Amino acid sequence: MERATTPRGTAGREWARHWRHEELPDLDLLLARYVGHTFPRHSHEGYLLATVVRGVEDMGLTGGRVLLRPGDIAVLNPEVPHEARTGDPEGWAYIALYPSLGLVSGVADEIGAPRGTPSFRDPVTADPAASALLRRVYETADAGDALAADTLLRTVIGRLLRTNGGAPPGRAPLLAGPSAAARARELLAERMAEPPSLERLAREVGAAPFALLRAFKAAYGMPPHTWLTDARVRRAQRLLALGERPADVAVAVGFTDQPHLNRHFTRIVGVPPGAYRKERAGR
Repeated sequence: MERATTPRGTAGREWARHWRHEELPDLDLLLARYVGHTFPRHSHEGYLLATVVRGVEDMGLTGGRVLLRPGDIAVLNPEVPHEARTGDPEGWAYIALYPSLGLVSGVADEIGAPRGTPSFRDPVTADPAASALLRRVYETADAGDALAADTLLRTVIGRLLRTNGGAPPGRAPLLAGPSAAARARELLAERMAEPPSLERLAREVGAAPFALLRAFKAAYGMPPHTWLTDARVRRAQRLLALGERPADVAVAVGFTDQPHLNRHFTRIVGVPPGAYRKERAGR
């Protein structure tokens, strides 16, 4: 993370976490709240996709200053100089993703963008839907769900390239067929407790990630990470019906812990796993 100056008396009101998920080596993540930090002019080797979740960020760009509020996204190309400070007395909180040049280029190739280094046209855009996707990337990565984080990351990059890319698409997108989707589903079922990221899954079935995502959604009506959650719940139902304890079932099917199982199980089945076990196992 860039070095910043911090006025006295604000440090206790500020926090930041800058990290990387081991299954997502081409992405750095930042969640932070700043009140007194002032970031000097700097640039990044890769791309910056950042969205404000609370407060106001005052960003300085070559063409002038701009205020970012919740729902706004900063979309900066590599080596673009910028600076940042608070635009509100209470500071600002934001999520920033730093995808590598290779990652963004790979998505651009898959969706049929013109050859060459992909670029974004406007450094700041108001896109609440993309902002929500960026937040979900961070949340799923933080929860340890690399498959969902990788899928959502490529989805939001593709969206921003289409809506804010430097040039219109000029090539046909890469495609994957039903057989690749079926094999991907088999692999996810086999590795339910430790699923691969979308990129690794695509590599193993011989497809490009974005192409596999499209093929999977066409074949099964949902992206791979959503299908995996549903499949985990179905397997949990079978284990609970045999009398297995919810805590043991959560681990067996790949959920982080029992509350993680409870949340998804109740949302899909309609009752908590404990109640489901009691009813089914009792019979």
